[in-house]
Amino acid sequence: MKKSLLMMLLVAATVEVSAQFHTLKIPQPSNHVTETQTLAVTDITIDYSGPSANGRDVWNDTNVIPKNGNPIAWRAGANMNTTIEFSTDVTIEGEPLKAGKYGFHIIPKDDSYQLLFAHNNDQWGSYYLDVDKDVTLQVEVQSEESPASEKLDYEFINWTESTVQIALEWANRRIPFTVGVDLNNTVVESFRSELRGINTYHWQAWNDAATWCLRHDTNLEEALTWADRSINGGYGGFAADKNVTNMTTKARILKALNKSEALTATINELKSMSLSPYEANGLGIFLLQTNKAKDALEITERILKDNPDVWFLKLNKGICQYYLGNKKAAIKALGEVEKVAPEGFKPRLGQIKTEIQNDTYKVPGS
Repeated sequence: MKKSLLMMLLVAATVEVSAQFHTLKIPQPSNHVTETQTLAVTDITIDYSGPSANGRDVWNDTNVIPKNGNPIAWRAGANMNTTIEFSTDVTIEGEPLKAGKYGFHIIPKDDSYQLLFAHNNDQWGSYYLDVDKDVTLQVEVQSEESPASEKLDYEFINWTESTVQIALEWANRRIPFTVGVDLNNTVVESFRSELRGINTYHWQAWNDAATWCLRHDTNLEEALTWADRSINGGYGGFAADKNVTNMTTKARILKALNKSEALTATINELKSMSLSPYEANGLGIFLLQTNKAKDALEITERILKDNPDVWFLKLNKGICQYYLGNKKAAIKALGEVEKVAPEGFKPRLGQIKTEIQNDTYKVPGS
């Protein structure tokens, strides 16, 4: 009896060991690829295995790519189904798709291709895909010719600030589809989340978030509070850092919001701050854009006293004189600039001089 029990245990142990998978990495014909690209603040991750063409007419051989979903959709790669993951909500060819991870399958239909995004994303190939139950979104696109590619791969092409095309490329064909994001909403929501973490202790983070909103003319009222947080810090003034950079950001937002009284008070604070020549240059240009040439001239002359050879401040002084109606003084100042300006800037300096003489000069951005 004891011998029989011992034999049963040995057999069970042998079966258990043989059922375990080893962990050796074995070279595969279809290499596994995981790639992440970031569109604005949206991470897009594609996970796929790339088969080789191996001399096959892959786009016409139904043993490689099934047609019309017969008998199944195509896994858009090899081995496990290809997956695409989006960290925020996106659009695919203009159609909305929620953040998440999706199995990616394709049904070729003559000259067009039906792209399937399946919430059931962990299938072996497309063998058990239920198009009616598993698929969240279907869109149809056209293919196009592309340079020959022995390996199937995915490329990110034709970038804009809020869109990118993802293109499956294999042999001599490409299947592109456009991914888009609601730029302002996704970025602002990302800022709100990140500014509650470690970034809450860095004045630069608050300032950069406010500056991004200003440049994109969005969420300006909240951006103003972010600029103030950069200046004044958090609870009890923790991590406060009032400086020319965040004060100028605040001034620019106040200008965009037409808050003239608060803008004047902020400019008066800036005028009293210690400024480097470069900071004085940037602030002077902003003041000229804001029709405050007198303030710009005051700041420029103050910084020039300690930095008399800085050519771009001499230039600003001349432009300030022009905006104050002193064309003769402006042209004289530009003559002084010509003696010290870099050679590469002198052609533009000549244009500015002509524009001032003709009363056509405008500060960039005004």
